Amino acid sequence: MVQITDVLPNSRADKAGIVAGDFLVSINNREINDVLDYRFHLANRAVVLEILRNEEKLKIEMSKNEYDDIGLDFETPLMDKKHSCENKCVFCFIDQLPKGLRKSLYFKDDDSRLSFLHGNYITLTNLSEKDIDRIIEMHISPVNVSIHTTNPELRVKMMHNKRAGEVLKYLNKLAGAGISLCGQIVLCKGLNDKDELSRSMHDLVQLFPALNSVSIVPAGLTKFRDKLYPLEPFSPEECLEVIREVNAFGEYCLKEYGTRLFYCSDEFYITAKLPLPDESYYEEYSQIENGVGLITSLKSEVDLELDFIDEYTESFSSPRTVSVATGYAAYEHIKKMCEKIENAVSGLTVNVFRIKNNFFGETITVAGLLTATDIIDQLNGKDLGDELLFPATALRADGDLFLDGITPEELSAKLSVKVRPTENEGVEFIKAVLGI
Repeated sequence: MVQITDVLPNSRADKAGIVAGDFLVSINNREINDVLDYRFHLANRAVVLEILRNEEKLKIEMSKNEYDDIGLDFETPLMDKKHSCENKCVFCFIDQLPKGLRKSLYFKDDDSRLSFLHGNYITLTNLSEKDIDRIIEMHISPVNVSIHTTNPELRVKMMHNKRAGEVLKYLNKLAGAGISLCGQIVLCKGLNDKDELSRSMHDLVQLFPALNSVSIVPAGLTKFRDKLYPLEPFSPEECLEVIREVNAFGEYCLKEYGTRLFYCSDEFYITAKLPLPDESYYEEYSQIENGVGLITSLKSEVDLELDFIDEYTESFSSPRTVSVATGYAAYEHIKKMCEKIENAVSGLTVNVFRIKNNFFGETITVAGLLTATDIIDQLNGKDLGDELLFPATALRADGDLFLDGITPEELSAKLSVKVRPTENEGVEFIKAVLGI
């Protein structure tokens, strides 16, 4: 049962007499507890809503097109509270945050509904058989799972949750029901790498064709790890070893199943000082949100759009000097892209600045974890030209705050320059560089 907070004027619900403050109990005799229940059971042409108003229960019948909305709003998009994480993973990034940041950053979600709605990764540890059955009934697909290891005992150790091993059985149940699975392995040196990584890949491939892909990403280690499990970053040589192992198994999968299935994140290649694979390697970029092929995708899109640069320069105002702030990991690649754009456009000057992550520690090199504090400290007093560009991934989803709580407007004021967040997309990046 969920409370209705608003009813859209002239909607079906409004015309049926439903009002804010009513409680939605069920649809077609199926109990409604959250947004998944609501959307799934509402997707019928004929629906019977049970409404609770004060002490009175009302039955309201409606006819509609299959996926039509009826005009109800609820307190939150999920219609109840987010499910929090019940694990204490040895590599958890939130446990490595300094004190004093905004409260929302310390909340650990592990919510299957967010996996479906927003692509979040879940561990399965707070799901029951009933929850899995609901996913199967509603055919919620894909389900994104933080797997880390298929060794039950090791998964319990890494996640500090006694259910972490037993819930691995849900992967087989979901796969058997035709639910597509995307996996993630956060690799921790000395724990789930080497033989354990090999075991995990060999176990997971048995889930094909339900298994869509698996990303292997290094654990992010900040300087705030006092009293936490002693983890060390992978050396360049160790990153090379991981890449070789994953790609060897990927080649086997490509031959046997027609897809690589397993991919290392860009960060492994950059640390190992290896060239990034070309676009064909990443197939459909199924793990791009985990930093797999992110740079290659941007580079390919920029190269493609440069063939049509004349269409962009019609709106370009020369001369223009623009600065780009990025992390250590992407610096060389962003610099080369900007040089190509600069060479293609007369009157354009692009300066690319490599920002060291002093806020979280220099082992954090990805652009998405840059803070305004570090950008300000390292660019203050420099001639930044007409505009400063920075990665949009450094902002929270609403696009209004960096991790350190500073707004883009405050960044602009501190550096006395116009600022603009840029997406990891070729067209938008070129437009931002050109100021159009």
